Amino acid sequence: MDQLPFTDDTVIFGLLCLCLGFVFYTSSIASGFWSKFYTVVPTVLMCYLLPAILASVGIVDEASSQTYFVASRYLLPAALILMTLSIDLKAIMNLGSKALIMFLTGTAGIIIGGPIAILIVSIFSPETVGGNGFDAVWRGLATIAGSWIGGGANQAAMLEVFQYNQEKYGGMVLIDIVVANLWMAIILLGVGKTKQIDRWLKADTSSIEELKQKVSTHTEKIARVTSLKDFIMMLFYAFTGVGLAHLLGFHFADFLQNNFEVVRNPQKILSSLGSDFLWMVVFATAIGIGLSFTKAKNYEGAGASKIGGVFIYILVATIGMKMDLGKVLENPGLIVIGLIWITIHAGLLILVAKLIKAPYFFLAVGSQANVGGAASAPVVAAEFHPSLTSVGILLAVFGYVVGTAGAYLCALLMEVASKV
Repeated sequence: MDQLPFTDDTVIFGLLCLCLGFVFYTSSIASGFWSKFYTVVPTVLMCYLLPAILASVGIVDEASSQTYFVASRYLLPAALILMTLSIDLKAIMNLGSKALIMFLTGTAGIIIGGPIAILIVSIFSPETVGGNGFDAVWRGLATIAGSWIGGGANQAAMLEVFQYNQEKYGGMVLIDIVVANLWMAIILLGVGKTKQIDRWLKADTSSIEELKQKVSTHTEKIARVTSLKDFIMMLFYAFTGVGLAHLLGFHFADFLQNNFEVVRNPQKILSSLGSDFLWMVVFATAIGIGLSFTKAKNYEGAGASKIGGVFIYILVATIGMKMDLGKVLENPGLIVIGLIWITIHAGLLILVAKLIKAPYFFLAVGSQANVGGAASAPVVAAEFHPSLTSVGILLAVFGYVVGTAGAYLCALLMEVASKV
């Protein structure tokens, strides 16, 4: 019998499934306490918080677990394929430019939010934003900018570019995880109030509703009782696609690194294009889109997106487990910087959404395509409707492309702000 915390991934995965089962069972109860509870707290937020509690109280050891790696490398691309199987590209194009505007607004919020947060905190706690040489706090915050505009590859690129002290890097990763996940929790809380928020924004949601209705109508038309053959074929499409996406992604990233100096050199702003994870996501999405032009799209009627949803929820549980709630206040000064930073990001998004009357969906997914990347943007998009998952995926991929350049600019501004 293992002693606490559990380090065996078989046990950890079992506990994560226990959390998911508990949430979905209690959320299906039509009356009483749980019925009222889930009108306030979204199910996906609970699927995220319960594993976070397991990690925080020391029941599981996330650091020794490979569950997130497996979920992000195998189940995520499988989910992307199954959830883009029935994609309607024409209908997505009809969503217009507001999705892209909100994404770029989110990027701008991160770029200006970092230096403003440093200026604000320096007023009452200058030592928090100080440091000399490679210990300078702005160098560490540059890695957060990389993560919040693109993802892990962009974060690693910023660490290489600005050479922040590796011994202190863990503190920056903590701020990244804590603040980003708190913001994701707030966004998910808003999903349940989408209609009220859209009314306040005076948003035109007709294009989104049209896409949802079109996909729902198509799904009803092709719906059938799922057979064993259907399940096997869906696994065939999903995991053959995953294997192909990994193969192509690895070789394409390797090709770029071997042939282009701007990709090979970690100090160049395009170095994140050498990430095999980025290209794995791109190829998985492309495979799903390709299948949508074949008869494979009819497997949506057999529940393709539902299986994809199962994979996404497992990913959500593993993301939640990375959040140690007990460490939130370990370094309050830096946490305050992160909270101010993400507040500026959120405030700018709300302002622009109000001005252009963009739906809350574009605000939420535009933000998560920056801050959460390919792992979270599809999760948030799917909470609105499974047919909208592809919008989150496409914006998250775009985030990888602009992530390093945006983070580099943010870092330069933070360096100036820290010396004011």
